[in-house]
Amino acid sequence: MRLRAGTLTTALLLTAAANAVAQADTATTPQPPRFSWDPNDPRVGLTAGWVDAASAVRGLEHVASIPRPDGFFNPATPDDRRFFNSDLAFRGTRLYQGNYQGFQVFDISNPSAPDLLVSVLCPGGQGDVSVWGDLVVVSAQETRGRLDCGLDGVADSISAERLQGIRIFDLSNVQRPRQVAAVQACRGSHTHTLVTDPDDPANLYVYIQGTSGVRPPEEMPGCSGADPGDDPNTSRFRIEVVRVPLDAPERAEVVSMPRIFSDPTTGSIAGLWGGGDHGPGTQRTSATSACHDITAFPDIGLAGGACSGNGILLDISDPVNPVRVGEVMDPNFAYWHSATFNNDGTKVIFTDEWGGGTAPRCRASDPPTWGANAIFTRTGSDLQLAGYYKLPVPQTETENCVAHNGSLIPVPGRDIMVQAWYQGGLSVMDFTDPANPFEIAFFDRGALSQEMLFTGGFWSTYWYNGRIYGAEISRGVDVFRLTPSQHLSEAEIAAAELVRFEQFNAQLQPRFTWPAAAPVARAYLDQMVRSGRIVTARANELDALLDRVERGGVPGAELRQAASRIDADVAAIRAGTLGGDADRLERMAEVLRGIAR
Repeated sequence: MRLRAGTLTTALLLTAAANAVAQADTATTPQPPRFSWDPNDPRVGLTAGWVDAASAVRGLEHVASIPRPDGFFNPATPDDRRFFNSDLAFRGTRLYQGNYQGFQVFDISNPSAPDLLVSVLCPGGQGDVSVWGDLVVVSAQETRGRLDCGLDGVADSISAERLQGIRIFDLSNVQRPRQVAAVQACRGSHTHTLVTDPDDPANLYVYIQGTSGVRPPEEMPGCSGADPGDDPNTSRFRIEVVRVPLDAPERAEVVSMPRIFSDPTTGSIAGLWGGGDHGPGTQRTSATSACHDITAFPDIGLAGGACSGNGILLDISDPVNPVRVGEVMDPNFAYWHSATFNNDGTKVIFTDEWGGGTAPRCRASDPPTWGANAIFTRTGSDLQLAGYYKLPVPQTETENCVAHNGSLIPVPGRDIMVQAWYQGGLSVMDFTDPANPFEIAFFDRGALSQEMLFTGGFWSTYWYNGRIYGAEISRGVDVFRLTPSQHLSEAEIAAAELVRFEQFNAQLQPRFTWPAAAPVARAYLDQMVRSGRIVTARANELDALLDRVERGGVPGAELRQAASRIDADVAAIRAGTLGGDADRLERMAEVLRGIAR
């Protein structure tokens, strides 16, 4: 093509104008914040390996590694999905480890040397576990799951032998586990949540969160994968509630299918986020048609639901009929995955499983607000975004990494959570100030491979009775203990270790309470000294007093007098005539009075 001079000039001007418009659009399009990290972080550059990867640790002692038992791994590869480890649950001195092939039970009476008690082969995929007394509830999601736990799977597309839902085992004799119930669900059970009702101690409730495709009605009558506009009875846009009679668990059955995503104004059962992005520079967020995880917190009568395209709050005062009372969206989220409340229920952490857990989403090029935690403050049913937290060190292209499962650590006076990040390892986060969360401890291994991306790393990391247990997808279970650091004192760790539970399921969140003991009082003191929020003379006085308490020789009257002096400080702080931390001082005075009693 030949252009006259004037035409060429016009073309160049049009090109320049188009470039200028493009640059202006880029300048005005909201851009996610850039990721930054400490270049000297010991997690950078760890060598790879399945059983011999290098590791880095800070603020923790790695006290044990439990290998996977025979029958629960493929020795030829770490990437055989049939054998992935999944979630953890705890009761007494036992740890329950879920696996896509079934589950194992370990004796952790000595956390540094766990013993395998029993392995239960029962394929079905996912294998998330919960425990209540002698009952173990296991999620089954994949089409290979059989009602009889058979190892040969189900070949037919329609089969009466298939199970997708939950299994219930009786482990009253741990050496002879018995499957006592199997509850079918139209979308299987990706995860499940135990829910208790203080007014109904005879029954346990299980919320089934199904995320798979809907089963054909020829296999399970009543199932429908249709859009709501075509079938108001669609099996999508709901959860299933199972009632388990504790004296007859074999009678477990679905008792309701709540439409927790409905629009109260229009009545549409698909009333929340419809899918898609939120505008330029935002994530593409999944449509809200199912919950991935629901965390029940019965002490406050609420549950937090991470439901693909939304975070929601549920009123669970009637467990059979949970009611949505609040919801939030976030343009930085791809897939709302899990929820955790702080101990007083005034904050909720929602996680984003951007990439589905199998992709590298913690690279230096990935925004720190994508695949991260979003921390919301809660007032009633209102949730307000306060801040984000993401693993603060980059991972490689061959490491699947994104925010995943964790739990609170019971340090009094602080909000602290330990969390799994798949091949990003585990990270212990302080979110007491939700706008400025920060890392206080970590453990990480090198990639499973430097050449290929294999799915692995920590599925979940939970605190239970003084230790952190991490479910490693491809390697087994790791056990850790916190160690003192600039961010966490010996007394704070000792106070956390005073909190004991008979059983623990992360999706049935308990409330922590602390005994009146010297480590609890000293934990508050350490926090005030660390932050410069206590008068030095008062800090020195209390330090000396607690030294004597720990040696066992302080009269109750003297402790009450010290508490009264603290009361006076609290009043002065609240009157504005003295600087300091009134809330922690007040709690410390309560502890001193408790010790005196």
